[in-house]
Amino acid sequence: MGETGNHNHQPPPRQPPPGPVPPLGAARGPLYPPAEQLLQLHYCIHSNPSWHQTVLLAFQHYIVMLGTAVMIATVLVPRMGGGHGDKARVIQSMLFMSGINTLLQTLFGSRLPTVMGPSYAYFISVLLAINDFNDSNFTTEHERFTHIMRAVQGSLIVSSILNIIIGYGKAWGNLTRFFSPLVLVPVVCVVGLGLFARGFPQLGNCVEIGLPMLILLVISQQYLQHIHPKTRPILERFALLLCVGIIWAFAAILTVAGAYKNVRDQTKMSCRTDRSFLMSSAPWIKIPYPFQWGTPIFRASHVFGMMGAALVSSAESTGAFYAAARLAGATPPPSHVVSRSIGLQGIGQLLDGIFGSLVGSTVSVENVGLLGLTRVGSRRVVEISSGFMIFFSIFGKFGAFFASIPLPIFAAIYCVLYAIVAATGISFIQFANPNSMRNIYILGLSLFLGISIPQYFVMNTDMAGHGPAKTGAGWMT
Repeated sequence: MGETGNHNHQPPPRQPPPGPVPPLGAARGPLYPPAEQLLQLHYCIHSNPSWHQTVLLAFQHYIVMLGTAVMIATVLVPRMGGGHGDKARVIQSMLFMSGINTLLQTLFGSRLPTVMGPSYAYFISVLLAINDFNDSNFTTEHERFTHIMRAVQGSLIVSSILNIIIGYGKAWGNLTRFFSPLVLVPVVCVVGLGLFARGFPQLGNCVEIGLPMLILLVISQQYLQHIHPKTRPILERFALLLCVGIIWAFAAILTVAGAYKNVRDQTKMSCRTDRSFLMSSAPWIKIPYPFQWGTPIFRASHVFGMMGAALVSSAESTGAFYAAARLAGATPPPSHVVSRSIGLQGIGQLLDGIFGSLVGSTVSVENVGLLGLTRVGSRRVVEISSGFMIFFSIFGKFGAFFASIPLPIFAAIYCVLYAIVAATGISFIQFANPNSMRNIYILGLSLFLGISIPQYFVMNTDMAGHGPAKTGAGWMT
């Protein structure tokens, strides 16, 4: 046999034993240990900026909360048969009750810097009431609107008992005792991510206004502040107000220039600054008063629907309380505080029904995100913002001026603020073991189902408010 010559090959050089593997991302910067409180806050819950900054920050909270009230009234009031004047009065009522409920919550409830605003959780319940009276005979559309409002009032009043019982009965607080950091991640995340339909889908109704607002807000808040030291505190805290003013003026120029003369009606409603008709229909001075729409109407089908919405709003508020506590530099609310807050939210819903608000109140998620955007968690700022809500609800013409801001501008703001709340929920994972496969399993399943299950009900609920459950009882469908 011939030689193959393999014996002439040199053995491979020996590699040095591998050293300790550096942690992921160690080459890019230091590792940060878990921190129970955020270190980048300028003002925490007990510290307050100067008075002129406090007033501007409070007005900013009012503007952010105003968008939700206008969106809900714009969608629901026309379906109820209401006109422009009815929509203006509904917005005034929701603003008035938001101011009252915010004061109650900050003074006697959670005592966190949380704005109480109208909740989307009651949307389907109101649609159900609208559908129930579609076949009724009314002499005018305004009469139909008033009748539906009285039915909504009655259901809000009765269903508020549920929140009062589970709150002051401490049942809800006992449930939050099981809220470990791992549980808080999906609870808070879903509060932000679950409102995705109010973000870019609404922004897309008028891209030429909404998209510049989103881009300008991100650039000014994250990049332009570094241009000069004097611009940093201004843009960090008031970039939202500046961007709203610039894009609102841009939308007004497009409207006057005739950019929306030959477009669809839906585009006109979303883009034009003169299609809200609130300035012409809102009264100069009007104080909302109890039972302003008439004697409440009580129906079992509406009450059961509102009870479900009340539970959803309680869960939404609970996640928002924990997010607000973290963004305001406060300790997480203990169980007895959460119970007291949910009970007081039930009282607020009772007042919503008495004063004729269209939907119940919950913690405004977008205003919680604003705490992180401005890095100001002062409770005084939120308390003063409630004064703006009450003032502009009474002096209707002034409130209608700001309520005429095109809705895509608000949608662009929500894209940022909801994202901040969702990311705040993710930050709680630092207090759990993120390398545990069991934790990964629980976290992933909770987040996915927390978004996927509500989407199933949204996709299978018709415009009349009927969901996928089909039973013989009308109040369960």
